[in-house]
Amino acid sequence: MPRDAKQPLSEAERLEELWAGSFGDAYKKRNEDAGVRRGVFWEQLLKSYQIRSVLEVGCNVGANLQWIHGHVDRNAVYGVDVNEEALRTLRQRLPEVNALWSPARQLPFRDRWFDLSFTSGVLIHQPESTLPIVMSEVVRVSRRNVLAIEYHADTTTEVPYRGEAGALFKRDYRGLYSALFPELRALDGGLLTASEGWDDATWTLFVRE
Repeated sequence: MPRDAKQPLSEAERLEELWAGSFGDAYKKRNEDAGVRRGVFWEQLLKSYQIRSVLEVGCNVGANLQWIHGHVDRNAVYGVDVNEEALRTLRQRLPEVNALWSPARQLPFRDRWFDLSFTSGVLIHQPESTLPIVMSEVVRVSRRNVLAIEYHADTTTEVPYRGEAGALFKRDYRGLYSALFPELRALDGGLLTASEGWDDATWTLFVRE
């Protein structure tokens, strides 16, 4: 249902519109070649945990999916995003991948549909008001593993981001997942550096018990 233009935007809607528009288009252009050195990480993770179906929430142009679809049945690889330009590029690059438009807070999948659902630099852009909802959706659609690749801080810390307020937060995402979802147990994790194709992001892999 279209939003009534007279109604004020929630913070989540404001950020979704930001990422769906020219701000998100510019991000997409800056990151067209992101992920060129991420292959080793994904090969090791997917083989170690025998993952056969994957969803990336906030996939952009496929910096991660370009590696995942080589190790998983291509019909079982999905990505969602709110930026149509990014999705068009992803569909051109990886036509076998299922690339869908969707906000992270309302995923169009049944419960426990994927072996692995994950975010990479997406939770950092969620406001406090809807962060638990987004995390809950990521957990809901996974039957086994949840992966968070995000910027870490022991306490929530807002970071200035290209002139936009409330657009990037470092947090203890491992601690938040553990506190909000006691059915998850941390299996593995560490730091992913710029030399490995990341931006000093912290990763944690969880398993549903």
